[in-house]
Amino acid sequence: MKVKKAVILAAGYGTRVLPATKAIPKEMLTIVDKPAIQYIVEEVAASGITDVMIVLSRGKTAVQDHFDRSPDLENTLLNAGKKEIYESIAGIHKLVNIQYVRQAEMKGTGDAVMYARSFVGDDPFVVIYGDDVFVADDPATAQVCRAYEKYGKGSVTMKEVPTELVLKYCSLDVKPLEGNVYAVSNMIEKPKPEEIISNFAILGRCVLPAKIFDILETVPVGAGGEYQLTDAMKILAQTEGMTGVDFTGKRYDMGNKLGILQAIVEVGLKHPEVGEGFREYLKGIAKDL
Repeated sequence: MKVKKAVILAAGYGTRVLPATKAIPKEMLTIVDKPAIQYIVEEVAASGITDVMIVLSRGKTAVQDHFDRSPDLENTLLNAGKKEIYESIAGIHKLVNIQYVRQAEMKGTGDAVMYARSFVGDDPFVVIYGDDVFVADDPATAQVCRAYEKYGKGSVTMKEVPTELVLKYCSLDVKPLEGNVYAVSNMIEKPKPEEIISNFAILGRCVLPAKIFDILETVPVGAGGEYQLTDAMKILAQTEGMTGVDFTGKRYDMGNKLGILQAIVEVGLKHPEVGEGFREYLKGIAKDL
């Protein structure tokens, strides 16, 4: 079955990048000239996703405003002859069909996903963390959707990461399957050092069958006193198996100050408008580093 739906989790506080996120959602932090969440929506649209639900929390109406029409601004741009900018603004709301839901309390990723149950129905769907931006010629969402569609099992994007990050993320039990696709039979959220299975960790994207909702209803509170989606995926992996895609492309953690800076620099260097000037600027200041 083709994957056509995506759920973007964008309800978190963004505490790692305060005070910037006190009044601005972390998903709206910009990489050069676009907010992080637009990169994500463009990615899912390029992957064949047609319908998206964004899980928000209080104070994040800026996300909704960004994907809405802005007739006054559009008319101002047209009247000023700024057609190229107009087209970049006017086309945002046409990328995919977007719905929104508000997570009442911050109870974890598992709780957030449950808000999308009626939207998902019986269909498979992609779960995307709103602060994980991927830049790749082959969209990361497309990579993980292909794995799901080929093997008929839940699938995650993953990478080998340093041990200190495994302790913050999760650890996967994997075996090579085909190319950069692995069989996943177990996982543990935020493992203790002695619990690490491998240095492969889930990063940013997963495709899940609708049965995950029934599993989530049975999962107790997990790491951090929250309901963790990983705990439900662990049951799915143990009972019927999942796949993991060692994805191609670059991932930027927009919930991390260093990740934000890396994204701005690396995307900025390739930007058609400012890339050349930015490169010369960096060469100049690099002499003093």
